[in-house]
Amino acid sequence: MLELSILGFLCDESLHGYELRKRVAALTGHVKPIADGTLYPAIKKMEASGLLTRELQSGPAAAPRHMLTLTAKGREHLKNRLSNPDDAFITDENRWFVLLAFLRHLKNADAQAAVLNRRLAFLTQPASFFYDRDRPLRAADFDDPFRKGLMTIATATSRTELKWLRETLAELTA
Repeated sequence: MLELSILGFLCDESLHGYELRKRVAALTGHVKPIADGTLYPAIKKMEASGLLTRELQSGPAAAPRHMLTLTAKGREHLKNRLSNPDDAFITDENRWFVLLAFLRHLKNADAQAAVLNRRLAFLTQPASFFYDRDRPLRAADFDDPFRKGLMTIATATSRTELKWLRETLAELTA
């Protein structure tokens, strides 16, 4: 998620490290806070791989800052990551949101639709957090108000996402 977030935000525009950290934290910080000890080694690794460049520029105050810019190789890498996301980016809601945040950078509508169709296929499979043997349990199956709440919220979220997916797919394939 971190690498995809870095690539996506730098595809939007060049940023200095602090601003990039703030944006990544806003997108993914609720899942796992982004520490400097995580972000900056990832940036250095991506820089060494030729995915981004770092240029020292004078800042608005006296201290210079490192501006990070995505390279052509980085843009291609982002495109590949968006076109062919790992299954975890389709099935895990937090990873899915990161992927979705930058899917617009994949300019091909058919490629975007292919990713959305993978998510649609995942969401339309019978599933639950809880099972009675092989039968998925639903909110109505629980007396426990907390599990009932969990299931009610999850069902509403899934229905909303399914509606959005179908509408967006119809637009992309029209």
